[in-house]
Amino acid sequence: MKPLNVAVIGAGSISDLHLKSYQKNQQAAIVAICDINEGRARAKAAEYGIERVYTDYHKLLEDREVESVSICTWNNLHAQIAMDALRSGKNVLVEKPLSRTLEEALQLQQIVKETGGLLQVGFVRRYASNTEILNRFIQAGELGEIYYSRVSCLRRLGNPGGWFADVERSGGGPLIDLGVHIIDIAWYLMGRPKVKSISGNTYLKLGNRSNIQNLSFYQASDYDTSRNTVEDFANALIRFENGASMTVDVSYTLHAKEDELIVKLYGEKGGAEIEPELAIVSEKYDTILNVTPQVDNRGLDFVEAFQNEINHFVGCSQNHTESRSPVDDGVEIMKMLVGIYESAQKGTEIYFD
Repeated sequence: MKPLNVAVIGAGSISDLHLKSYQKNQQAAIVAICDINEGRARAKAAEYGIERVYTDYHKLLEDREVESVSICTWNNLHAQIAMDALRSGKNVLVEKPLSRTLEEALQLQQIVKETGGLLQVGFVRRYASNTEILNRFIQAGELGEIYYSRVSCLRRLGNPGGWFADVERSGGGPLIDLGVHIIDIAWYLMGRPKVKSISGNTYLKLGNRSNIQNLSFYQASDYDTSRNTVEDFANALIRFENGASMTVDVSYTLHAKEDELIVKLYGEKGGAEIEPELAIVSEKYDTILNVTPQVDNRGLDFVEAFQNEINHFVGCSQNHTESRSPVDDGVEIMKMLVGIYESAQKGTEIYFD
């Protein structure tokens, strides 16, 4: 089979994971890269041996040799670039979140239907080996009906600054940046139930805490402490149409003793954890069992998960099959994210039809 010609739009830090993964896939060929910062685009082109460099993504989309694109830009550009790419006949892998607003997500969903194109949302945790293992147990009924999940991603210090801290470009703070991952993986493993209502809260109390010394944290390439318009912390209760529920809390900064990452599922027959590492709780012969799977890695191997995600996208593009993380799922996740922000703003529970 002829290798798939791919291009990457946006040459920031996340683009490296896309580029490295495409390089390792023998069925993919990276033919172009685009970024509004020409120097950054050319540096990535030199590093990965890419011939064509663009600073205007519209020009890239006119390139007939490009068959599929990865969108790795600021969040506020995801939906528009994805719509333009689909209309130009390209297959699309768009980084999470799908969009900044629910309206954009619904518009993009309609474009996918109209064009019949492939759009894969970058829910990378779905492609991790420990997710696949746990999903086999769930599909076999080992947990029974899953009625509750608890997800948490708390950073005591970790506002990346730059565009991450600018609500106009990011759409939000830790909820839309970090929460999207843990909400999605729990929701995916719960069977993707439709959201019914949301009660949420957001807080901007601590700012970027740039005064803190002697404790390092990830900083965006355009890190700047002069602007911060996103929340420090968010929490929520999400109710689903099937009666299940999920509690969420996420932070960029919090007066916490340590960072925390938790994804836990509770069912009628058993329970499970996928973060911080894979574990299953069962009951046999009137005895509760803590089951420890004997696997190479019970934690998240992010590089492996990313490679699996890219491999899946390439395969779907070549075989014209639907992705494991389609646009419809991206829309449902946006309902949850936007619903939490709306509930927090209005101070009331939000309901969905």
